[in-house]
Amino acid sequence: MLHFLDAALAHYARLGIRFKAILTDNGPAYRSHAMATACRKLGLKHRFTRPYTPRTNGKGKCFIQTALRESAYARTYQNSNERSQELRPWLHQYNWHRPHASLGLSPPISRSALDQNNLLRLHS
Repeated sequence: MLHFLDAALAHYARLGIRFKAILTDNGPAYRSHAMATACRKLGLKHRFTRPYTPRTNGKGKCFIQTALRESAYARTYQNSNERSQELRPWLHQYNWHRPHASLGLSPPISRSALDQNNLLRLHS
């Protein structure tokens, strides 16, 4: 099984979020037999972006640019390990606390309806 897919699904399952399908680009790793087998075993429908159609993966590209600008290259790190250690706190800030203009200045986690059970108010 693909460890990254297991880890991602487990992370969201802890938040009460379940998936029916995933959308990936057309890279060889996503077109592999291993990926197809993993999706079948997990009961996921695997959808692919249309080649050369930026609007379908534009959010991902925007996120990568933001991560580079606000985290990876935001300051000087002593080494790669130090940069890696800063990624998890930055991702948390980005997803749980950082206002996003496209979401009415709400963080991405607000789209999950987790605020209906007070999780966002209790979360720090």
